Amino acid sequence: MNKENEIPPCFGILEKVFPMTDKGLRQTPDECFYHCPVKTKCLQQAMATKDGIKVEEEIIERGSKAGAINFFERWSRKKQAHRKNNL
Repeated sequence: MNKENEIPPCFGILEKVFPMTDKGLRQTPDECFYHCPVKTKCLQQAMATKDGIKVEEEIIERGSKAGAINFFERWSRKKQAHRKNNL
C-alpha cells in the first residue's frame, strides 16, 4: 500500500483495526497507527458498523461503572449510539 487512495484488505474490520487488548481495553495496533495512510477513515468505517455500536456501549458502561456518568446520561448516550446505526 503506497498511495493514500489504496485500501488495505483489513479496512473497516473492527477486530483488526481496533482489537481488544489483554487488559480489556481496545487499542489500535502499531502497524495501523503509525503506517496506514487511511487509518482515520478505516476506524470511522469500523465504528459505523453494529460492532462499532457495541464498542460505544462498552465505553458508556465503563463510564457508568466508574461513576463518571449517571443513569440518564448513560441511557441518552446508548440511545444516540443506536440512532446512528439506523440512519
